[in-house]
Amino acid sequence: MSKEQEVLDSMRGIIDPDLGKDIVSLGFIKQLDISEEGDVSFSVELTTPACPVKEHFKTSCERAVSALPWVRSVRVSMTAQARQSAPRAGAAGLAAVSNLIAVSSCKGGVGKSTTAVNLAYALSAAGARVGLFDADVYGPSLPTMVRPEQADLYQRNELIVPLEYEGVKLMSFGFVPKGEGDGAAIMRGPMVSQVINQLLTSTDWGTLDYLVIDMPPGTGDIQLTLAQLVPLTAAVIVTTPQELSFVDVVKGIQMFDKLKVDTVAVVENMSYFICGECKTRHELFGVGARRKLVELFGFKNAFEVPLVAEVSRYGDSGRPMVLEAPDNPVSQVYRDLCDAVVREISTLQHAGVLRPSVSFESGRGVVVNGPDGRQHLWPAADLRRACRCALCVEEMTGKPLLDPNRVPDDVYPLSMTPMGNYAVAIAWSDGHTSSIYPYTLLMDPPAA
Repeated sequence: MSKEQEVLDSMRGIIDPDLGKDIVSLGFIKQLDISEEGDVSFSVELTTPACPVKEHFKTSCERAVSALPWVRSVRVSMTAQARQSAPRAGAAGLAAVSNLIAVSSCKGGVGKSTTAVNLAYALSAAGARVGLFDADVYGPSLPTMVRPEQADLYQRNELIVPLEYEGVKLMSFGFVPKGEGDGAAIMRGPMVSQVINQLLTSTDWGTLDYLVIDMPPGTGDIQLTLAQLVPLTAAVIVTTPQELSFVDVVKGIQMFDKLKVDTVAVVENMSYFICGECKTRHELFGVGARRKLVELFGFKNAFEVPLVAEVSRYGDSGRPMVLEAPDNPVSQVYRDLCDAVVREISTLQHAGVLRPSVSFESGRGVVVNGPDGRQHLWPAADLRRACRCALCVEEMTGKPLLDPNRVPDDVYPLSMTPMGNYAVAIAWSDGHTSSIYPYTLLMDPPAA
């Protein structure tokens, strides 16, 4: 066996936790060089410079190769080669942008812009090249939340040069110079879409690993136009604990799913308040929306952000919280969100989503073949009775609304469609069309 092969074999036990394969099989080891004296050098080329386990990979590689008896020294370089998206024709400014992340909410005032800004700066702090686009023409937030010293826009080579603050490139309609006496934007939908199109695709973003798009609130024509204009990589949904926000956020998830954009994380702002005197946790705006989203859609990444004065204060100061107060627990939530988004995008682009396959076989039931090779079987009527949609289970209390005796034993699926990363939507022969089942539930059928 050659020394090169020995080095590679020594690292086959180092597994990428998101892609489920070892770093050698994934082709991460590059530029391997071995001297006659036993000095080994190579690079580990990751899928993103913001990889949350890059230091783990580095130390694991050094330890594995150093254990070979003939090795005198080991030098490991960490590099990254992000997969580049393919922007649509006419999107010249996005030509070198690898991933576009939509941060969306279906209701205003839930903290979407705060989430987008802190996610962008958390990605930048992790080592990625990042841009931030404020797509809200009617009420742009970015000029308040981030205040670059140089705020003059100009063109270069027919493209708009974005502003920059602390290494993140910025663009917002709020930065566009207004005429004397101009105030809030008064435009109809088609004009707004045109403005967003021009600012997004005609800005010279340069080479970026991630462009975070702070979407306008809602699920109307403007949101659909923007989502169809550019190839979004993933979406992050922002909500609050109120039941009304929960109803709207489901619409947002379904909108992205119809556009074939995976929702990779949910952030619930204002989840709770800790009393400064008694240190008691209070759910001021209710509880259960986040839990219900996890149950309904099977999300792995669902984050709670407490109601604290610092979030608002830093949002109004012009300096993002993750930069100004990195030790604050809320800043850690944004870093955790950053890590989750990076992992999910890496999995989507480089390994595919490890979804189970779900099918219906007459006489057997709903057959679920897991990615681990195991098969799970649901009697169709049992699965129909296990539905937890709003028509079958009261959303916030969990009280059953469906009478199981009213479900016919011979019910069967008319259609089964993946819903995001972690669930499947089923339309049933009894006329029920709103069932959504997380894969975690489907792979855990009741005992026969």
